[in-house]
Amino acid sequence: MDIANQQAAKVQQLLKYTYGLVPIVAGADKFTNLLTNWEGYLSPTVVNMLPFSASTFMSIVGVIEIIAGLLVLIRPRIGGYVVMAWLAAIALQLIIGQQFYDVAVRDLVMAIGAFSLARLSSAYEGQKSVQYAKA
Repeated sequence: MDIANQQAAKVQQLLKYTYGLVPIVAGADKFTNLLTNWEGYLSPTVVNMLPFSASTFMSIVGVIEIIAGLLVLIRPRIGGYVVMAWLAAIALQLIIGQQFYDVAVRDLVMAIGAFSLARLSSAYEGQKSVQYAKA
């Protein structure tokens, strides 16, 4: 593996752990609200449409985020796309709610990072397959 590929592999690993662990931590925090009151980020329109409490919704979101983070750690190519879509959906919900535009922009930037992880992982997995074929 040449130097450029080694560097790309290191970047892929850094992104994998970042986009794997951060959703797990954020998902777990949906049950404790230590980092923030997550319900405050929900649009009142969304809250009014829910068939259950905002707290229950955030618990469901927490479970989904934990699963997404684990998926990134296990299968970063697929997990990267899942986290990208999740972050884009969160940003869209914030924009529709006409609040927290700064968080929406941040989540869109993070979605680009998750997309980059998925693309790098795809290339990296392809290289592993070629290496196995040569052995």
